[in-house]
Amino acid sequence: MKLIRVLIPVMIAAAALSAWTLLRRGEFLYAGTVEATEVDISSRLISTIASFDAREGRPVKAGEVMVRLTCEEIRLAADIADRDFKRAQKLRDGAMTEEAYDRLRYKRDDAQVRLDWCVVKAPADATVLSVYHETGEAVSPGTKLLTLAALSEVWAYVYVPQPLLAKLSLDMEVQGTIPEMKGKVFTGRVSRISDEAEFTPKNVQTRSERTRLVFGVKVSFPNPDRVLKPGMTIEVHLPE
Repeated sequence: MKLIRVLIPVMIAAAALSAWTLLRRGEFLYAGTVEATEVDISSRLISTIASFDAREGRPVKAGEVMVRLTCEEIRLAADIADRDFKRAQKLRDGAMTEEAYDRLRYKRDDAQVRLDWCVVKAPADATVLSVYHETGEAVSPGTKLLTLAALSEVWAYVYVPQPLLAKLSLDMEVQGTIPEMKGKVFTGRVSRISDEAEFTPKNVQTRSERTRLVFGVKVSFPNPDRVLKPGMTIEVHLPE
């Protein structure tokens, strides 16, 4: 009997805490999907992939080689252009016009630029999201090779009713949590507040919520450890 007397208050307190938590979550948490700046890297040349060093999920540094192309014809053209220009330098004083000299120099420089395109490097620190080809495959100008994402800072859009706008301001610090990460808190800031109302996006669960007019609020999160990934659902705490 004593055990029951002890358990009943504990159960009541736990139920009250759960109810308070649910009410608080329903009232003050706004869910959004984590997004990141994505960049598609494409080939500029007709060639064959010699090696594909980039791997999905792997971070890359700015300037790091991700793909090498064979570029046999381009290498040959660059070699010929370089030798022609070196001969022109010897003849420049008398046997060659300035116009012809400049034309050969341009051909050499153009061939070198194309040769540089045979090595595809990361434009900035990023993470490889997707790889679309393998070693040995032929590519042409515009063929997408891979997609990079800058995960050092990510963001999510949450949609809030008009009365809440008065309590928000740009650069305001807010907190976000990932439900599956046991309440781990991520500190972010309000980086954009939409100027126009819109209907709640269709991915909101209930039909009644989808018919409301709301304002989009972009919340940016520093992500130095790359813990937040595109597609994750993050819950943002906003002021009452």
